[in-house]
Amino acid sequence: MEEKVLRKLFLGFIQIHILHHALEQPIYGVWMLEELKEHGYNISSGTLYPILHSMETDGLLTREDRNVEGKIRKYYTATEKGSVILVEARKKAYELFKEIK
Repeated sequence: MEEKVLRKLFLGFIQIHILHHALEQPIYGVWMLEELKEHGYNISSGTLYPILHSMETDGLLTREDRNVEGKIRKYYTATEKGSVILVEARKKAYELFKEIK
């Protein structure tokens, strides 16, 4: 039960993390899984890919399919809307962390 609650809580942090990196450069799923793991988020591809698709549907990310060594890899980049949302999320996160520190 605790793990389920934590996953829900961390979902917003994961989305902020995705937006941050997708604003810097195009990202793809496996790279993002590894990046998130470095920060203690042990999620599966079955969790990450629906998040990416949802963020794309919400207009926060755009997707570009690229052929990499004969395989199609989906790269995600933050949109203008994603960039605006990230700025606001950073402000809210900063305020929260100052308070709970």
